[in-house]
Amino acid sequence: MNRVSRVVPAVAVATLLLSACGSSDSAEPAPSTPSNSAASASESASTSPSSSSAMVYNLPGTGVFPEGITAADDTFYVTSTSDGAVFRGTVGSPDVSVFLPGGADGRTGAAGIDVTDDDDRPDYLVIAGGATGKVWVYDANSGDLVATFTNGLGTDATFLNDVAIADNGDAFVTDSRSPALYRIPFDQIVAGTQDGPLETFVSFDGTPFAYGEGFNANGIVENDDESALIVVQSSTGNLYRIDKTSKEVTQVDLGGATLVNGDGMEMDDDTLYVVRNRDGLIAKVDLNDDGRTGAVTGEITDASFAYPTTVAAVDDRLLVVNSQFDKRGGEPVEPFTVSSVPE
Repeated sequence: MNRVSRVVPAVAVATLLLSACGSSDSAEPAPSTPSNSAASASESASTSPSSSSAMVYNLPGTGVFPEGITAADDTFYVTSTSDGAVFRGTVGSPDVSVFLPGGADGRTGAAGIDVTDDDDRPDYLVIAGGATGKVWVYDANSGDLVATFTNGLGTDATFLNDVAIADNGDAFVTDSRSPALYRIPFDQIVAGTQDGPLETFVSFDGTPFAYGEGFNANGIVENDDESALIVVQSSTGNLYRIDKTSKEVTQVDLGGATLVNGDGMEMDDDTLYVVRNRDGLIAKVDLNDDGRTGAVTGEITDASFAYPTTVAAVDDRLLVVNSQFDKRGGEPVEPFTVSSVPE
């Protein structure tokens, strides 16, 4: 994920989803009535009730159950776990619309998402497909399909959860069910590879990162000095460091603290933001530059949070996805939203 305007970082049965993964300060118009997520719709950003410090962006459509978010400059993208739609909005603007319609290109579900934010490279969106075992890459401006990849595993064996695009353009994808971290080399994206096999960058078998019951590898970021990848294990709350050169896997020393229910993450300079979905908060971690040690320094919460899953940092604010996964099969409050809160 990009350092300042990105995240990090789950479509499957409801029980799996329950375990998964800045706006301007000006006044903004009241929410509009949403339309079906399969078609573009205008939406609004508004201030929340007085008990909340957030500004809220409404997502078009019903039954959206959003999960992932990423941002480049002032443009943000949000995924839908229900049908794989991807929404696009602009920070401070009332309009959020469907950018990639659900179901297109076989994208029946979308979880984690990341975008390149480098003037020297094309703008690519990389989308993890949850239990489909697939990854889609799109042109972030035109919406054209660029490349696709798959791990070839069945829905019971995989859940591609989150994505981080490293400084060199390679994309890394976590799998919450299968003990592997995948890498998509940048040159394979540029080449327009279709249905390419996902490369296992690291197998976690026999490493300190032991997979168990529940969701395992979830949110992922590149650390501040770009030497490693940091991954949260949702079920235990442990952070793990994967060295990009040696591929050594070690647990990050947080002084005994854990981040249980950790989901999407965002690295902003030396601050790591970790969304703890079931707990309805974002943990702030002061992470050493090499990613080997850190300390939990605070928490961010807001009355507008509704089973938050992922986060993106933009202009000293955090864009937070309100998934309402705990309302799946019940009666979610619609429209679904993204909250914008101060860092």
